[in-house]
Amino acid sequence: QVQLVESGGGLVQAGGSLTLSCAASGIIFSINAMGWYRQAPGKQRELVASITVRGNTNYADSVKGRFAISRENAKNTVYLRMNSLKPEDTAVYYCNALRLSSGNYYPLFGSWGQGTQVTVSS
Repeated sequence: QVQLVESGGGLVQAGGSLTLSCAASGIIFSINAMGWYRQAPGKQRELVASITVRGNTNYADSVKGRFAISRENAKNTVYLRMNSLKPEDTAVYYCNALRLSSGNYYPLFGSWGQGTQVTVSS
């Protein structure tokens, strides 16, 4: 059974930093692209960062240059380092494995973890 456990969120002032972690179990982590999503109140869940098996990364324009995704296959864990945080980064952050279809990434698993809340105060 797939389990995704996110952690590391919290309350931070604008300009601050946080590092999120996502521990995956029940999947062969090393053969899956992984991604971080976020969902703000009243908005759809969006993919903000992805990392391939080879370590190639991609970011949403809104976080490019501020966020960095990384993975540690030995620990079945993917990280999201968030710098220069803004109030608009406030959201619940989730991770998921990714599938590629027609050049776009989609979540591989239909079930999600509990997410981790990130709140950025102005």
